[in-house]
Order: sequence, then structure tokens, then C-alpha cells
Amino acid sequence: MTASSSLAPLRVGLIGAGGIANSHHKGYTKAGASIIGFAEPVAQTRARRELEWGIPGFETLEQLLAVDGLEAVSVCTPNATHAPATIAAARAGKHVLCEKPLSLNLLECEAMIAAAAEAGVVLQTGHHLRANWYAQKARALIDEGAIGRVCYIRLRQAHDWGGNKTVSPNFASLERSGGGTLLDNGCHMMDLARYLAGDVKNVFARTATLGFEIEVEDVGAVSLEFHSGAIGTVEAAWTATGWEEGFWVYGTDAALECTNRLGKRTLRFAHRQSTGSDWAKLDETIYDVQDEGGHSEEIAAFIRSIRNGTPPICSGSDGLESVRLVLSAYQSARERRIIDL
Repeated sequence: MTASSSLAPLRVGLIGAGGIANSHHKGYTKAGASIIGFAEPVAQTRARRELEWGIPGFETLEQLLAVDGLEAVSVCTPNATHAPATIAAARAGKHVLCEKPLSLNLLECEAMIAAAAEAGVVLQTGHHLRANWYAQKARALIDEGAIGRVCYIRLRQAHDWGGNKTVSPNFASLERSGGGTLLDNGCHMMDLARYLAGDVKNVFARTATLGFEIEVEDVGAVSLEFHSGAIGTVEAAWTATGWEEGFWVYGTDAALECTNRLGKRTLRFAHRQSTGSDWAKLDETIYDVQDEGGHSEEIAAFIRSIRNGTPPICSGSDGLESVRLVLSAYQSARERRIIDL
């Protein structure tokens, strides 16, 4: 169990019972938390999850927040509802783990952060890749100086909706989603970019809608310049084939490569132990561990923040900054110019 053994299991609830809520349910179960209920307005989904999870479902958020002893919630609803759900939960004195993106605009993000601060509760953003073992190891190697000065970073997350030829209205509609693949997938990559390379100075982006008849982009590429002087790219698409996720970090002394495209995910640390003139021959270390992608670990970190007072692994402010980067990318794509942050 993650929390101190002297404390009772954390009593949590889930707001929303869609696909991502299942990852939260698994994570809380693994961490030894007590999931005491969930809120889901769609009756069919609510009935199905009650059978699957064996816990009571409530039609409204207000009913869930009124459950005696509830300490924390995960917000797993569509993007447009993140802000009102988080603010309501915080004002009710509940700690909040809110799925990404934190919200659709900076004013709502700021209101969410303020509500949590005023209530004295933890607000964590659900950028689970920070808790991924490979990202943690990459960050440790960078901090140790093992790759020298970071010069370039590339991050990619893309998929094809499992081969479906249509996109769910919760993602296809600008009003409901706030954006397309850059806000859905790219916000994870923006957060990971900041985690591995520091704060961003400016962005330049191109977006397109090529694969689906939708209101938002299904392809996006963003060039980043960091305050450190490093540069990078974030790539996102709903027009990939299968599921792609990876990051590459290039330094003056070594490189880090992590991708799932060639089978099992590993982290490759490529370096030279001694100088030489062979361009192709490198020394390398391959890290190969069992990793769930970070979902369970981000929930364990959330519980530690509540029980032990440790800082959130990805704070509300971190969530706001990833939204700022995506919104700046959208402005850049519209205006066809570099946007300073």
C-alpha cells in the first residue's frame, strides 16, 4: 500500500465512467485505496460499471460528493467539463486528480488552481507519462549530466482510433473537446517536453485535418525553442497506423531513445566511452522493465501527496502550462508565425 500503514485506505470516487476511468479504477485498486462510488449521467454506462466494479454509481456529481467519508476524486469526464467538476470537488474539500488537458483555456485552469489552493486540497493533473518508468529514468540521466547538454528533443504520440473511420463527438466537436490531436495527444508531449528539457520560450506550429470530417485538427507538428537554447518538436496525429508513443533526447555526449514502434518498449542510452572516428559504432545501455505506462504510478503519487504532503508529480500549474503550449501552437498555426510565451 502506498500510503502510510497507520492510515486507513484513501476513500476515493470517480467522476465519469468512460474508458480512462477504468485506468484510474485499476490504479486505485493496485494502490490499496477504497473506491466508494462513481458519478456517471449515462444510465447504460452507469449500470455496466456498477456490475464491473461492484461499487455504487450516482447519476450526478453532487450525489457522489455528498457520500460520507469521501476524501478524493478523479475527474475522468470530457474536456469541457473538467473545470466545473474540479472546482465543485475542491470546494467540497476533496482532493482532485484531473485528467488531461486540465481545461480548455487558461482562465479556467487558473480558477481550478485557485479553488484547490483556497480549499487546501491537492490538485494533480493527469499527465501520467511523467510517472512512466522510462521518463523517470531519462530525467535522472539528464539530471546526472550523463548526456551532456540537451540540444534537441523529439516527442511523438499518435494513433488511428483503433482503425475506426469516425471520431467520437466528444473529440470531434470543437465545443466539447477544445481541440484535436494536439490537445488530446500533444498536451501529454508538451508536458513531457517541459519535464525533460525545461520551460519553453516560443513555438511554431502547423496543423491540418486530413483523415476525418471533423471540426478539429487530426495532424499537428510543433517546433519548440526552450529557454536553455535547446530546440525540439512535438508530433501528434489521429492518422497514424496503430499506436505510437516515444521520445528522443539528444545531448552533446549521448542520446536517449524510447519508442514502442519496434515491439516492446525499451529505453536506449547511446553514448561513446572513448573518442573515435567510427560514426556508426556506439556504446549502449538498454533498459527493459515491466511498465504500465505510468497510470498506476501517477495514482500512487497522488495518494502520497495527500497522505504524506509530497508535491504532486504533475501539479495544476504544470497542467496549465501544457494547455498554454497547445493554445499557443493553435495561435501559431492560425497566424503562421512564431508565438513567444
